[in-house]
Amino acid sequence: MTGKAFADTNVLLYLIGGEDARRVKAEAVLAGRPTISTQVVNEFVANAVKKGGRSREEAQELALALLVCCEHRAIDDGTIRLGLSLFVRYQLSIWDGMILAAALQAGADTLYSEDMQHGQVIEGRLTIVNPFKT
Repeated sequence: MTGKAFADTNVLLYLIGGEDARRVKAEAVLAGRPTISTQVVNEFVANAVKKGGRSREEAQELALALLVCCEHRAIDDGTIRLGLSLFVRYQLSIWDGMILAAALQAGADTLYSEDMQHGQVIEGRLTIVNPFKT
């Protein structure tokens, strides 16, 4: 990985479940110490409990571990405004618009995501990479 990376929730969830090959690739993303946002942490916790069958205490421990392994970017007014703009401009879900906004504001040049269009370049500087395709 070159440059600064940002990780979407869907990639990180493979750290706690799913097939071995995807977990290994998610671990490689995490090893690069990507940036994550408040939204990513919140979605991770919600899915760890709801879909992953983890207790609230386990989900809390996992989220705290993510904060140690990743840089964190808080969501602010600027993130929301940019996310709304991207939501309209690129015809994305609002959630994806906010992830992209946080990644752009963090100065990332790579966004690891399974849900967005692999290879798409946002704002001429952020490339979406599905780590499970490579």
